[in-house]
Amino acid sequence: MNIDFEWPIPPHFERVSSPAANNSDAPCIVSLNDGHKKVGNLLRFDADASVIEFHPERAADNVRIRFSSFKSIRLIHPIELKRLELPLVAGTREGSPIPIKQKCTILFKDGERLISDTVGFVPREIGLFLFLVSVGNNVLRWFIPAEAIASYQIGDKLGQMLIDEKIASADAVNAGLEKQSELRASRLGEYLQQKQLVTKQQVEMALQRQKSMPHLKLGEVLMQANLISDEQLLQALKMQAQNRKMHLGEILIDMGVVSKDAIKRILAQQLGIPFVILAKFQFEPDLIRAVPGDLVRKHMVMPLYRTSTRMVVAMENPLASEALQALAFYTKLAIDPVMASKADLITAIAEFYGAQGERQSIAELVSELDDVNGIVASQIDNEVITESDNTLVRLVNKIILDAYEQNASDIHIEAMKGNEPTQVRFRKDGVMIDYSNIPAQFRNALISRLKIMSRLDISEKRRSQDGKMNFEQFGPAKIELRVVTMPTTEGLEDIVMRILAAPKALSLDAIGLAPPVLEGLKKLAVRPHGLLFVCGPTGSGKTTTLHSLLSHINTRDRKIWTVEDPIEITQKGLRQVQVHAKIDWTFATILRSFLRADPDVIMVGETRDPETARTVIEASLTGHLVFSTMHTNSAVESAVRLLDLGLDPFNFADALLGVLGQRLTRKLCTACRQSYTATDEQIHMLAHEYCFETELQSADIIAEWHKRYAGNGNTLTLCKAVGCEKCDKSGYKGRLGVHELLLNTAAVKEKIHAKANVPELLQTAIREGMRTLKQDGIDKIFQGLTDWEQIRML
Repeated sequence: MNIDFEWPIPPHFERVSSPAANNSDAPCIVSLNDGHKKVGNLLRFDADASVIEFHPERAADNVRIRFSSFKSIRLIHPIELKRLELPLVAGTREGSPIPIKQKCTILFKDGERLISDTVGFVPREIGLFLFLVSVGNNVLRWFIPAEAIASYQIGDKLGQMLIDEKIASADAVNAGLEKQSELRASRLGEYLQQKQLVTKQQVEMALQRQKSMPHLKLGEVLMQANLISDEQLLQALKMQAQNRKMHLGEILIDMGVVSKDAIKRILAQQLGIPFVILAKFQFEPDLIRAVPGDLVRKHMVMPLYRTSTRMVVAMENPLASEALQALAFYTKLAIDPVMASKADLITAIAEFYGAQGERQSIAELVSELDDVNGIVASQIDNEVITESDNTLVRLVNKIILDAYEQNASDIHIEAMKGNEPTQVRFRKDGVMIDYSNIPAQFRNALISRLKIMSRLDISEKRRSQDGKMNFEQFGPAKIELRVVTMPTTEGLEDIVMRILAAPKALSLDAIGLAPPVLEGLKKLAVRPHGLLFVCGPTGSGKTTTLHSLLSHINTRDRKIWTVEDPIEITQKGLRQVQVHAKIDWTFATILRSFLRADPDVIMVGETRDPETARTVIEASLTGHLVFSTMHTNSAVESAVRLLDLGLDPFNFADALLGVLGQRLTRKLCTACRQSYTATDEQIHMLAHEYCFETELQSADIIAEWHKRYAGNGNTLTLCKAVGCEKCDKSGYKGRLGVHELLLNTAAVKEKIHAKANVPELLQTAIREGMRTLKQDGIDKIFQGLTDWEQIRML
């Protein structure tokens, strides 16, 4: 395939034909994000899929590389470009052309810069095509993906060019810039509107006039006003065709060919979209109460009034489709947008919904609920607060936002019987802490609101339900929560919400593994087949570790299937399947299907029963690399537990690569931790714990600690918790991973064949170089990361 057919040519140029023009070869250099460079042939450039197909030199197979994985492509063969002769625009001076060569500066997101000269460029949504100066009229073609660019500038600013070419004086340019600043600083309403719209009747009349006007397209109007050229419109329409979600006006603004104020002026004057002065408008209080403040702030809109079928809202950009769709979805009404200035919108939203970032305390919200309840309760003898009440919505949002901002891992809503208040508690750094109490009369509405947000059945109270909440749909933060309801006594329900980790997998180097464990895992992760388990209790970070492993090997030449319940972290390149036990779509059933779906790597969310365990073993023995988790206390115990499930010890020993055991423990606050010299008694106690149930000798371990941690002196230093404002006086902030890695060496395999018990297998593993969870934790004590109070509980 000839790559030249898809490579653009800069405006005002044409390519000079050459004998090599139709050559299907496209030698190139691909610069990857990790700093490596690959030389080979570019076979395919797929802009729609954001991927290239590339054949590296001295490689047998082609590879597919996503745009997100490389910084640039440079085609090695230069081409010759010829500048087209364009007619002079009236009023321009002959003999003063804009220079062909322009300075080009690209700042990459990793901090690297590309500085060169270019004869032209073609910006696209997918990235930037550059034509850098080579020899004579030849140019080198580069492509830089948009994901790699932090910013770029091509050419001098227009004013400087006018001065350099003596087309305008410096005084004239400065005067123009001052005038431009004045226009930008002036309020939109001062030059957009001759007649101010301040009432519902005026807005309705203006909307009717707008609907009776001939239908004009924004691009046509901008061209009629001489704000853009035909070529610029055509380029913008091509970019819009590639991404239908972007509005034409936004594309033109991003291209730099028209300003935001010019777009607004055209919308109001030429397209007839009404412009409303919010400071004088009479809002409908019921509508303000019906549309939540989180939605209003997120999209910068202000509801004005509604009819039986539609709602009129003010916004800065009345063509912002995402905002209009969100409002229509929430209100189930058609949305008529009108324009307002940004300053007026900020003022109105702050007045009716509270200022951005300003949140009431939990006590104030509860008090407000009491007030509303008290007003209406005098007329109605039952609970009057419902799950859609505006104050309750803000209360629920505050609970979630506070938990997220305090780095809590879980939120516990505990409904108490009788008139006892509902307790809200957070789990922070593995410890439960009290947050607030909610009066008993609001517990049903509180539970119902959380169920609605999680898309659960609000009428089902007898059985537990599992769900997932995308908080971004309801509030101003991008938070995902895993939600479980649990029936309790007297027909009540508790809710526990886990705040999920960032949707992107962490790097394997970023999860706190000790160097020997990290090195061992990396070696196991690239094996062609076998079985690797990650074990630990609930909440110990097993899923995060598994996805870090997958991220390490997630390349285009591997097919990776995952089966999870639920899917917490997503990665591009993985094919992820959700368990649905109600339709018998279980771990074991899905695993058997995977074996017919040509996998290279399989990740199983949890091995919890004999059927899944046997299928996992079968998958690993038939040439697949399998990762899974288990809820066990240690790596050695996991191996013994699997044999207890009835697995054949020889098949299991042949399949097993290793078991990673892990825990999360509290980390000392780095702002207030205090170092001190350890006493001999403390050192001997730690050494005794380090060697407990092993054949290690305390004296040898103490000597090793002095060698590794004492530095130039002869004393060992420990750190202790103190407490400060940053850690809420607890002395601890954040959590730390503690790990042990059992490798299936020949000696360990023999013990598995013999069905050895836990102590026997543990001694063999330690002789083979394994460090236990407690040993890894004690090493982290000497590193100043935690203390004995946390490690003693392992």
